[in-house]
Amino acid sequence: MTESPRPSVPASRIDPSVSHSARIWNYWLGGKDNFQVDRQIGDQFQELFPDIVPIARGSREFLSRAVTYLAREVGIRQFLDIGTGLPTVENTHEVAQRVAPECRIVYVDNDPMVLSHARALLAGTPQGVTEYVDADLRDTDRILESARRATLDLDQPVGLMLMNILGHVPDVDEARSIVARLMGGLPSGSHLVVADGTNVVDGDAFEAAIGVWNASGSQSYHLRTPDEIGGYFDGLELVEPGVVSCPLWRPDPADPRPRRAVDEFGAVGRKP
Repeated sequence: MTESPRPSVPASRIDPSVSHSARIWNYWLGGKDNFQVDRQIGDQFQELFPDIVPIARGSREFLSRAVTYLAREVGIRQFLDIGTGLPTVENTHEVAQRVAPECRIVYVDNDPMVLSHARALLAGTPQGVTEYVDADLRDTDRILESARRATLDLDQPVGLMLMNILGHVPDVDEARSIVARLMGGLPSGSHLVVADGTNVVDGDAFEAAIGVWNASGSQSYHLRTPDEIGGYFDGLELVEPGVVSCPLWRPDPADPRPRRAVDEFGAVGRKP
């Protein structure tokens, strides 16, 4: 595969004094691409809500199972992952290309530190393609056109990944509109994968911690009810077991670890 030119980011666009959700999430997952301010906010949040680390890891494991399902059982060979965050382990391209090395993946984010790590992120199989697009979630037309130019064939089914990104949109109706526009640009047989924080398992503690998060200057985050998450799948065919806490979505029967519900719900749906 011939690699396209890699984007670069001026150092002036990265402010180590301001926390960022992608870097804090990276810290909770055990990554190293974060600053002291991110670790301080992450530790403060974890003191208020210790379940955030199981949530972060459960979300990543849900992504892995969902992508494996789409690549192995459905036969999806291209993925559009929006709000990808910083590379850690079990990224979408790693999971998909482990099942089918020819898979094509386009990551979308607008954080300059993520962009600065694009070369590390763009390390897929020789048979496949892994690309990166710098764009904002709300700019759906740009995302779809950039993904098409990068590598995706939008006449063939796509796996659309929206992991912990829609909660950054304060208005749930606007978030639903974003999902509808993105899925509207994808063909029949495409699948939507969504996971976001909820407030049904330990809602009061999570809401209190989210208040600290939003006051910290990080990108604001807004917990959704399972019904609101289910609303993103209007017009789609939900894959069993529907909208559930992430650790309970098609768990690996060979995994002996105990599974419990956490305040992170997800689902997968098919566009008819």
